[in-house]
Amino acid sequence: MRHNSIISREGWPIIGFFAVLGIFMLYLSFYILSFLAFILSIFSLYFFRNPERLTKEGRGLVFSPADGKVLDITTIIEEEFLNAEVKKIRIFMNLFNVHVNRIPIAGKVEWVNKKGGIFLPAHLKEAGDKNVRTYTGLLSEYGELLVVQITGIFARRIVCWVKPGDNVDTGERFGLIRFGSCVELYLPLEAEIQILPGQRVKGGETIIARFIE
Repeated sequence: MRHNSIISREGWPIIGFFAVLGIFMLYLSFYILSFLAFILSIFSLYFFRNPERLTKEGRGLVFSPADGKVLDITTIIEEEFLNAEVKKIRIFMNLFNVHVNRIPIAGKVEWVNKKGGIFLPAHLKEAGDKNVRTYTGLLSEYGELLVVQITGIFARRIVCWVKPGDNVDTGERFGLIRFGSCVELYLPLEAEIQILPGQRVKGGETIIARFIE
């Protein structure tokens, strides 16, 4: 199923709930509560927006999987899927960022797994090891890479639209996280990083790494 509607379909139950609540409060003449419910419905429309993105063509380009701010770029041993020393990029998504996540480089989905059981603030480093999170392992022509969707203190639901065996294109939408969260990208050491910590990035548009032929 394609996920290119202007509002993510996962958002409509929440949008509709607040809209109906606003109408009900208005009917009961609870005007302040009605106003607040309508504001929340409008904000939910904004939060679940799903804009089109223009992904540049070019061999070896790796694009950001999420909108947000780059928290840090480190080198670690990744033991869930890659089992190797890799470069790790953490991107924090606040409430006002687009929360639809995108495939960083074309390939095949090899592995999808969900782990964790708590909800620490997503910007904390330990959130990547303890919070509820979903791993999506990809095999590209340049090797394996891993994208991790991580919940936060308010983000309590991860949606992943792909499954093992799916062929995916660069910039393709593959999931979302509700209400503030973090996305991590793990790349082979030979990937040349094109961004810096503190930089703002856009999913499917910002080039964050490059593989040299």
